[in-house]
Amino acid sequence: MADHRLIHIEIDERSLASSTSDIQYERKVAMRDLLAENTFRPVGVDHEGPFSLHLKERDGRLVFEITAEGTEGVVAHYLSMSSFRRLIKDYFMLCETYYDAIRAAMPEKLETVDMARRAVHNEGTEVLMDRLKGKIEVDFDTARRLFTLICSIALRASNRGDA
Repeated sequence: MADHRLIHIEIDERSLASSTSDIQYERKVAMRDLLAENTFRPVGVDHEGPFSLHLKERDGRLVFEITAEGTEGVVAHYLSMSSFRRLIKDYFMLCETYYDAIRAAMPEKLETVDMARRAVHNEGTEVLMDRLKGKIEVDFDTARRLFTLICSIALRASNRGDA
């Protein structure tokens, strides 16, 4: 029986930048929600799952290393992070503004910033789904949570000037 889902996600610690507690919280929530409910099916893979995903950044490329339960490596996909650069920069800027508005108790600003933040997040999700097309089938919610994790990785790459 097919089990097209992720049961384990690992992010290479060397790929993560030092981050604020807000970003760490976003990453933890995304991982928890992703493992609770997701659709993840590598295309052209004989294994039916469930799968484990190891995310990392190498030389400006995002690496998806996928294994199936009880097997060694199944497949690896490499995506250039350059297509995400602007979206991730905008997303982090809006996240900072959003958290600043929360701390400053500015509810009139909060809704507008949150709507903009969600719009950029959705755009990043669509770009990710497009980039994964033909490689990994994911639903929108899975891609959205993966985009959050990618943002954590891209933060380090952009800090080094790779992204």
